[in-house]
Amino acid sequence: MEKAYWLAWSKVPQIGPVSLKRIYQHFGNLKDAWSASSSELLEVEGIGKQIASVITATRREIDPPALLEEYQRQNPRFWTPSDDEYPKLLWEIPDPPPILHYAGSLTKWAERSTVGMVGTRSPSGYGRRWAQKIGKALAEHGFTVVSGLADGVDAEAHRGCLSGEGNAIAVVGTGVNIVYPPKNQSLYQEIIKSGLVVSEYPHNTQPDRVHFPARNRIIAGLCRATIVIEAPEKSGALITAHQANEYGRDVFALPGSLDTHHSLGCLKLIGNGAQVILGVDELIAALGAMPGLDPDPQTEPVQLPLLEPTQQRILAAIAFGEPIGFDRIVETVGLPAGEVSGALLQLELIGAIAPSPGMRYQRLI
Repeated sequence: MEKAYWLAWSKVPQIGPVSLKRIYQHFGNLKDAWSASSSELLEVEGIGKQIASVITATRREIDPPALLEEYQRQNPRFWTPSDDEYPKLLWEIPDPPPILHYAGSLTKWAERSTVGMVGTRSPSGYGRRWAQKIGKALAEHGFTVVSGLADGVDAEAHRGCLSGEGNAIAVVGTGVNIVYPPKNQSLYQEIIKSGLVVSEYPHNTQPDRVHFPARNRIIAGLCRATIVIEAPEKSGALITAHQANEYGRDVFALPGSLDTHHSLGCLKLIGNGAQVILGVDELIAALGAMPGLDPDPQTEPVQLPLLEPTQQRILAAIAFGEPIGFDRIVETVGLPAGEVSGALLQLELIGAIAPSPGMRYQRLI
């Protein structure tokens, strides 16, 4: 039933992914939030009187169970954060999509071993070669490769992954039943045979330039690390890399010549702290050394013990990769500092997180 309320809330004007996650964290579930009073809604960060009025008016027009039944006629396959299959890494970002439509056969994968690959739509021969080479190597070492099904680096990364008999995930800015660009129809068909195509947009949604920056955050959010192959100084690939960095995920960049404008974005990323790719073996070793990341496809995923609701909220606020500060955790979960401190200690004792200097914490599992 909670799925119906995620769908209903996604239809409320002025409520985007950030606000919706805050509403969920405040009330603990969206069914209770749906019947909350205006005064209770005003307690949620970012909800003012105007938005509360919009929520109240919209709720009178929507019957969540009926909406779900109608929506599923056109969109039979989608996840919400209430579903076990919804990617846990994606839920960790500040603006996770409330609805994630999918097509394909891959519904479970080792999220600890998911790597994004992005780059320009018009790569050089060098960029195409390395996109395929790295995509294939990642697949052969058990990593799931995520990209955007666009021309250029995205398509080559998918092809490399498929040639290595790996799992490919394509994140698209259209409905999952629309192939864009149309020339990638055969590649799309290959991906859904063994992998997955996902989108936050419903069936039959056509390409729109405003969809693709939003799509990029999903690529970054799904992955423990993002690799940029070739990118000019202004490109969507750099947006993805910056978002990955903001989410506390690792960023790698392929170096190139200063004489090639496609390499300038990657060189700037490296100058700003991205890890440089010096070869396939070095890249695989660096990825394998990331906390909690296991490139061995035969390794069983770590099972978390049953956590209390407060512990679950706090663990969800702590990202893999770059440690997060105590004050930021308190701000994110909206709980008293003493309660957060106690829960952090319990999470540390069970091995779910690791402390870092300066009261910072890093998620391990």
